[in-house]
Amino acid sequence: MSENHTPDRATTPEDITRLFVEFSNAGDADAVASLYHPDAVMAYPPGEVTRGRAAIRELWASVLAHNPTFVAETPLPTLFFGDDLALTSTPPRDGAGARAQVVARRDDGSWVRIIDQPEFQTPSS
Repeated sequence: MSENHTPDRATTPEDITRLFVEFSNAGDADAVASLYHPDAVMAYPPGEVTRGRAAIRELWASVLAHNPTFVAETPLPTLFFGDDLALTSTPPRDGAGARAQVVARRDDGSWVRIIDQPEFQTPSS
């Protein structure tokens, strides 16, 4: 957690994952959607692409209606491209596959997801 932490916005790229877990466990699809750029793309459900914050909000409203419990995963080191673009990732607890997101810094200094790959697995040979 950063020293500049605020409860409702990501002040570091790593804050997004923590806030995602908090907002999801609270069942707040609007707050989850706020973590995404208005034109964000998300590779979910598996095999599909969800485009735009409004569609991402609807997707999460549907998922959160089932009251899932999310557990924070320890992030891997963030990879920065300049000061305003970064790649964040976390390994799932079961060790199968990974999760990765491209995040961008907004004019107010907060970070949002622009590309989200919430689940992918190593191809089997």
